[in-house]
Amino acid sequence: MQTDASLQNATAELDKVRNEIGKVIVGQQDVVDGVLICLLAGGHVLLEGVPGLGKTTLLRTLARVLHLRYSRIQFTPDLMPADIVGSMIIESDDRGAKALRFQPGPIFSNLVLADEINRATPKTQSALLEAMQERTVTSGNTTHELESPFLVMATQNPIEMEGTYPLPEAQLDRFLMKILVNYPSRADLSRIVERTIQRDDAKLELIVDRDAIMQLRAACRTVLIAPHVQDFAIDLVMATQPGSDHAHEIADRYIRYGSSPRGAQALVECGRVLALMRGRLNLSCDDVREIAPSVLRHRIILNFDAHADGQTPETILNRIITHVTAASAK
Repeated sequence: MQTDASLQNATAELDKVRNEIGKVIVGQQDVVDGVLICLLAGGHVLLEGVPGLGKTTLLRTLARVLHLRYSRIQFTPDLMPADIVGSMIIESDDRGAKALRFQPGPIFSNLVLADEINRATPKTQSALLEAMQERTVTSGNTTHELESPFLVMATQNPIEMEGTYPLPEAQLDRFLMKILVNYPSRADLSRIVERTIQRDDAKLELIVDRDAIMQLRAACRTVLIAPHVQDFAIDLVMATQPGSDHAHEIADRYIRYGSSPRGAQALVECGRVLALMRGRLNLSCDDVREIAPSVLRHRIILNFDAHADGQTPETILNRIITHVTAASAK
């Protein structure tokens, strides 16, 4: 009974958070759910879409609803690593003695928006690697811990746009999910314009705080994973690895590098949060199948033949997911 009550409370709180965000963000429910999943799974999220689709507004709204510290880093070609993680500064006391002190950068927040991350140089992009993976920042001989929860939501313009640098594969793999932000539907666009005309600022309420978020994270870890669901997630990842015994034929033909083991970890961790959102304490194959494109699309590197034949990560993953699903049903 206690487990059922905890499940209902967790699901109700998540629904309240989603509804509160909906006061500001029109539509884009898949994007909102994806960001929440990454926050509760302890990972980071990469959003790709053209400017003006509400990516920046989403994280700012999330910070207000969850009462978390928020910072925004605008990535530009002249941005330096110290502008992100911080730097050592010289301070003088009343006697004129000088000493070095670490001045934390904007990375020291709960929610960090890395806006247009692919406009910065690879050197600056790599400054995020330690913070994203280890949750620490090293300055000189001192390592500084980052407070939990810690989420980096990076936004990037499509790679084909001018003035962009592709993210290194090592950094892409650090993102738990990559979500494509599409244009709103006509009905959603109509609601956006109506809110613009009315000019009424939505009054957001604090739904959960930091402690409640950590409790929700703990609840997600109690979601059970049956052996056949775990095997399904593993089969999906191995089907993307060309040259292996379990590779799909389309992977051998079009994929240069398949998903790393982080892909399988991300499938089960994100699937657990999705199951909890749907009011269940057990992970299903449907949960894994639904989040697989967002988890795997940035973890596969296509070869030249794929680009020549007009293939995309979406078209390839759709065939792989369909094949693995059919195989697991036998």
